[in-house]
Amino acid sequence: MPSYEQLRELLDPASTVLLTVECQQGVVGPDGALPELAREARSSGALVNIARLVAAAHDSGIQVIHAVAERRPDGRGANRNARLFRAAERLPVQQLAGTTAVRVAAPIEVAEEDFVVRRLHGLSPVQGTDIDALLRNLGCRTLIVTGVSANVAIPNAVFDAVNRGYTAVVPRDAIAGVPSDYTPAMIRHTLALVATVATTDEVLACFKRPRGSVRPA
Repeated sequence: MPSYEQLRELLDPASTVLLTVECQQGVVGPDGALPELAREARSSGALVNIARLVAAAHDSGIQVIHAVAERRPDGRGANRNARLFRAAERLPVQQLAGTTAVRVAAPIEVAEEDFVVRRLHGLSPVQGTDIDALLRNLGCRTLIVTGVSANVAIPNAVFDAVNRGYTAVVPRDAIAGVPSDYTPAMIRHTLALVATVATTDEVLACFKRPRGSVRPA
């Protein structure tokens, strides 16, 4: 567990970006494609904690990026090279571009200054998307990774961020996966080796700093 001073140094508002991963209605919403994951994201408090972090980031001038996974109705450009992708094609709720399924889910609020980055392929919100270029142009050094799932997209995002030279911070109570005991195991045995793991409250405490240190508009 990092000290407050260590975490506060990492979370300089001028060089920190908050990333939400696949927090979309068709994934974590009450009528999502993966009911077990949606229930876990909500019952664990992860979705509420993500909303708290996003709201605090807006108040503190910290940039927020929402990574959304979607597909075209004709499926063009989508992967079919893993069982996960083929199973997703048969789900009753499809993450189709332009539908409510790919809107960021409540209680998370999307502000005008946020970026929403959409991808049609792959497992990672970072690899092959605009996110890396955006982070570099924003002067990002620390990326806070939140969302779902701890099974696939979250570790992908963390590994890709670290491989590109960013410091990853993972609020352990702002990510979710299935089954419920998998997330703490993934954090302890994998993510903690490459990312700084904290809690939502610890991150929020570091957001509360004088406005003078916030990235200028």
